[in-house]
Amino acid sequence: MKRKPTFIESISCFIVLAALIGIGFGIYEIPIQPLLLITALYSAVIALRVGVSWDEMEDNIIKNLKTAMPAIFIIFVVGIIIGTWIYSGTVPMLIYYGLKLIHPSYFLVMAFVIVAIVSVATGTAWGSTATAGVALMGIATELNIPLGIAAGAIISGAIFGDKLSPLSDTTNLAALVVETDLYTHIKHMLWTTVPASIVGLIIWFIVGRRFESESVNASSVNNLLNQIDDIYNFNLFMLLPFILILWGAFTRKPIVPVMFLSSLLAIIIGTLSNGFSIVDGVTSMANGFTTEMIDSKTTYSESIQSLLNRGGIFSMTTIVVTIFCGYAFAGIVEVAGCLDTILNSFFKYIKSKTGLIASTILGSLIIIFTSGVASISIIMVGVLMRDAYKDQNLPPETLSRTLEDSGTMVLAFVPWGVSAIYYLEVLGVGVNEYAIWAIPCYLCIVFALIYAITGIGLGTKEENAN
Repeated sequence: MKRKPTFIESISCFIVLAALIGIGFGIYEIPIQPLLLITALYSAVIALRVGVSWDEMEDNIIKNLKTAMPAIFIIFVVGIIIGTWIYSGTVPMLIYYGLKLIHPSYFLVMAFVIVAIVSVATGTAWGSTATAGVALMGIATELNIPLGIAAGAIISGAIFGDKLSPLSDTTNLAALVVETDLYTHIKHMLWTTVPASIVGLIIWFIVGRRFESESVNASSVNNLLNQIDDIYNFNLFMLLPFILILWGAFTRKPIVPVMFLSSLLAIIIGTLSNGFSIVDGVTSMANGFTTEMIDSKTTYSESIQSLLNRGGIFSMTTIVVTIFCGYAFAGIVEVAGCLDTILNSFFKYIKSKTGLIASTILGSLIIIFTSGVASISIIMVGVLMRDAYKDQNLPPETLSRTLEDSGTMVLAFVPWGVSAIYYLEVLGVGVNEYAIWAIPCYLCIVFALIYAITGIGLGTKEENAN
C-alpha cells in the first residue's frame, strides 16, 4: 500500500545526490552520468519502500522525458547548426570581422550586449550561444581574454535575452503556470534583471580595462586572420543562415525546422562560395566540420583547428545522455512524493511575504539542483505556491518573476544540469571557470531577496488592478 515518504526518507535522496556529485564528480572527476544513475537507484529503493512500483517509476520517467523532447530536438539541431555554419563560413566571418572591429577593453560588455540581442530575438539561450557565442569565444581566444570571463558574459547575455523574450519557452511557461499575462510577467522581471545586468556590465567594463591592445599577440591574430581568409571567400550571402534564424524568430516560426533549414542553406552557401564538397557539407551535420574537408594534405595551425573543428549531431550526445540520467532521478523522486514532502515541510512555516519569496527561491533551488532543468521547478513550485501568494495579497507575476530568478537564471550553475553540460560542450568552459563571472545570473536572487525584505517592486493585486 502506498504511503507518503517521511522527511528523512525524502531528504536522504538529495543528501546522497550531493555526496555522490560532490565527492565523485568534484574530487575524483568521475563522469556525472553514472553518479546520477546510482542516485536514481537509491531513490528507487526509497520509492519501493513507500509502495511505488517499478512500472510507475518508469512511466513517470517517460512522462518527464516527453516534456524534455523539444529541448533535445533543439540540442541536436544546434550541433548541426555549428557544423554547417562553420562549413559555410558564417561563424568564421563573424570571428574574422569581430577580431578586426572589437577592442579588447570593451569585449566583455559587447559580448553580453550582442548575445542578449540575439537571444531576445530568437527566444533561446542555447541558440544564441551556439551562434554568436561560439564566434565571440573564438575572438576572446585570440584577444587573450580569459575564456572563463568571456563565457560568463556570453552566458549572462544569453540567459538575459532568453528570460525577457516573449518567444522563450520558460518565460511562457512561468506566465502560464501562475496564470498571468505574458507581457505583464516580462515587465515585472525587469525589476530584478535590469539592475543585476547593470552591475554585471559595470564589473565587466572595469575588468575589461585590463585587456588593452598591447596584451594581444598581434602576430598570432594576424596569422589566424590570414588562414581564415585563405580558407573562406567571404561574402554577404554567408549572413543568410543567421538572417533566416532571425526571420523565423520575429515571425514566430517553430525554431527547430527554421534552424534545420538554416543549416541546409549554409551547406549550399559553403559549397558555392568556398568550393567545398557538398558531401562534406552533409557530413558536417553529423560529425561536425574539420579542416580536412578543406585540404587533407595541409596541416593547419592548432589555433585554427581548435576554432573550426567542431559541431555535428554526435557532439551533442553527452548532453542528451545526461538528460536521460538526470530525468531518471527526477522522475523517481517526484513519483515517490519526495519533492512534495520536502517542499510542504518548508512552505508550512511561511508567515510573511519575505518568507514566502524566500521559500519560493529555496524550493526552486532544491528542484533545480535535483533535476537540472527549469521547467520542472517552474511547474511544481508555481502550482504549490499560487494560493499562498494570493493569501499574501501578491500578484501572480511576483511569483512568476521569482520562479525565473531562482530557476532560469541559476540553471547554468548546476554542473550536472543540462545547461551547464551544454555550455561546456559548445563553449568549452566549465561551471567552475565561468560561475563567478556570470554576474547577473546570481544577482537576480539577491535583488529578489532585497525586494522581499523592503517590499519594493512586489506590488499588490489591488495596485495591479488600478
